[in-house]
Amino acid sequence: MVDSLGDSLDRALEGAFTRPLPKSAQAQMKYLVKQLKGTRAAAQALGISQRTVERYVAGRLKRPRRGLRERLEDEVKKRWQPQVRAKAKKKAASTDGLVVSTRARFGFTAAPGTTDDARIRDITQALPPEWAGRLFTARDQGATEQQLQRIAAEGLAEMYFRANNTRAHGLGVEFTDVERIDFEL
Repeated sequence: MVDSLGDSLDRALEGAFTRPLPKSAQAQMKYLVKQLKGTRAAAQALGISQRTVERYVAGRLKRPRRGLRERLEDEVKKRWQPQVRAKAKKKAASTDGLVVSTRARFGFTAAPGTTDDARIRDITQALPPEWAGRLFTARDQGATEQQLQRIAAEGLAEMYFRANNTRAHGLGVEFTDVERIDFEL
């Protein structure tokens, strides 16, 4: 299964963390309870009973099932080091930009049978800060996967295919069949 663009952006931000996530289920549960200000809210976020959350916090339960373990880790990652995450977003959107590495089908609007037919390409391209800002802003505002793909495709079209708009003006790039996409800060 292909990771979504949003997940890939989140993974890029996780690279900026200065401390590791809590390891044990008890430590993760305590952190989540503290962040959500109560066991009831933590239980609702994880889809389990409040009593189960209390057992993990007390240390009576130690090893969650795989599904719960994954949900717990995901919920902790979402909330871990919010200031570091915000600082990394700001830096990417103002000075550094992003590097996108993808394997996807790229093609252009052209007559059938031309060299512009869509084909799978491996592309690694640095995107300037304005594209990083657009991606993070759209992600924070709840953009769909298709909207994020469209923004990434526009950025790749401008920087890779049109060489920062110095050639091939007006070239319409299609970005489909994404096999892999990763972002780095």
